[in-house]
Amino acid sequence: MAMESFDNIYLDLSKEHGKCRFADTGLGWKPAGGGDTFTLDVSNIGGAQWSRAAKGYELKILQRNSGIIQLDGFQQEDFERLSKIFKNWYSLTLENKEHSLRGWNWGKAEFGKAELTFNVQNRPAFEIPYSEISNTNLAGRNEIAVEFASGEGGKAGQNGATPGKGKKASAGKDQMVEMRFYIPGTISRKEAEGNEAGSDADEEEKNAVTLFYDTLIEKAEIGETAGDTIATFLDVLHLTPRGRFDIDMYDTSFRLRGKTYDYKIQYEAIKKFMVLPKPDELHFLLCIGLDPPLRQGQTRYPFLVMQFKQDEEVTLDLNLSEEELNGKYKDKLQSHYEQPLHQVVAYIFKGLANKKVTTPAKDFQTHRQQYGIKCSIKASEGFLYCLEKAFMFVPKPATYISYEQTQSITFSRVGGAVSALSTFDITVHMKNGAGASQFSNINREDLKALEDFFKLKGLRVKNEIDEDANMLAAAMRAEDMASSDDEVVAPKADRGSADEDEESVDEDFRAESDSDVAEEYDSNHESSGSGSGESDVDNDDQDEDEDEDMEDEEEAAPPKKKKRTG
Repeated sequence: MAMESFDNIYLDLSKEHGKCRFADTGLGWKPAGGGDTFTLDVSNIGGAQWSRAAKGYELKILQRNSGIIQLDGFQQEDFERLSKIFKNWYSLTLENKEHSLRGWNWGKAEFGKAELTFNVQNRPAFEIPYSEISNTNLAGRNEIAVEFASGEGGKAGQNGATPGKGKKASAGKDQMVEMRFYIPGTISRKEAEGNEAGSDADEEEKNAVTLFYDTLIEKAEIGETAGDTIATFLDVLHLTPRGRFDIDMYDTSFRLRGKTYDYKIQYEAIKKFMVLPKPDELHFLLCIGLDPPLRQGQTRYPFLVMQFKQDEEVTLDLNLSEEELNGKYKDKLQSHYEQPLHQVVAYIFKGLANKKVTTPAKDFQTHRQQYGIKCSIKASEGFLYCLEKAFMFVPKPATYISYEQTQSITFSRVGGAVSALSTFDITVHMKNGAGASQFSNINREDLKALEDFFKLKGLRVKNEIDEDANMLAAAMRAEDMASSDDEVVAPKADRGSADEDEESVDEDFRAESDSDVAEEYDSNHESSGSGSGESDVDNDDQDEDEDEDMEDEEEAAPPKKKKRTG
């Protein structure tokens, strides 16, 4: 049997090269280090393209079942050999496709059978296989976000990716996770469907971005292709990310459908599931921890936080057959639910995702017999819950701190004198210098309960509130003593050169009492009222010659000083 072999060839962006062999019955690839061999029958080869790629030249094989096989690492001189192979053995023409190298970021998007192609001046700038697209969202009025599946370790379908997707992305150290397209304008429905003739209704216009979105969902098999919904919950309030979403629950994944964003999440990505009663005693919070986190543009959401009314009940029948309920979901799900809504959602998540439901620790309650502690992280207010194995702060920023990662906890009081009397702060220090988280403005009445609970869990606790109180009392006593000293001896104000000019006047003024001043003015009032210095001297001489009856008054009063004249 005739055969052609090529060495150092990479299959689908694989990390390891191998040997590729072509024969009249098909082709095969085997890794150089040993492993599984890939084969493709000639009946499944629908076309072939030759182009420049990362490791040399690439041979792209289009399968008849909408798949794409990429073989990279060929040399330029291999083109003639491969052309003859495809022409003689497979009756196909190897198309030499040149990519656009202009670097323009505008062009035309075309939906092919197996991939989305972005063309610049009728040349492909890049191609995106549908098998690598995990989700898409309308991110704006004319903007669409395309999210790529992220595999790990070469295994498809991990970390929330759709099974069978992310195989090529997992081959490299760096992965592209999202791409956005801006698509302006409108397009008629007749043009979109390619109909030449039609009525006026067929010519109804729709946004081009909406058409792109609908087409991509259909081509990339996103959405309803996940199978029949087992249960659906409409208009559920989410605190993180903020908004109202419809929840569609499938066999292996669930979907959040909002007005702007649409998310598809695998149950494998759920790492934690918590049901937390809100301190208002009217609502329940359902918190779902995700790894990898949910992405919304540049923002990551490691936790979903839903809010349900405590007294809202629902009647629901699951879309499952008796065989499935008695087989795969035996002792996990029921066919009929008639309970409060938050309990039904929790039971179905627990049954489908097979995750344990976590609730607050029974050993701790606030002074109002509640499980949630009202506090804040920086400027964000929320509720802190003490679970059996971790702290949980919700709703935003949702923060999870396990007790195993905690090195020590410090009680402190920060703020003014008024707030310091009624509230305190908790600082949780992490092990290995991983930082610290501070929860502020906690009611002082919860101090004793928290301290007892932390000691019960074997956590190191340092209480700085008593130390601060002693220091504050000492400072207040010192301040009271300082204020009493100020009343006895008032410090002299520093007025600069003004003190030097009036120094003699100050001495004369301090030598007299208030009564002396009043008598002097009385004496002036009895005189002619002249304000000159001479009249003052005459009055003093005249007073010395008065009758002896006035001597008693003179002796009672201190001698008057003469006013200094120029």
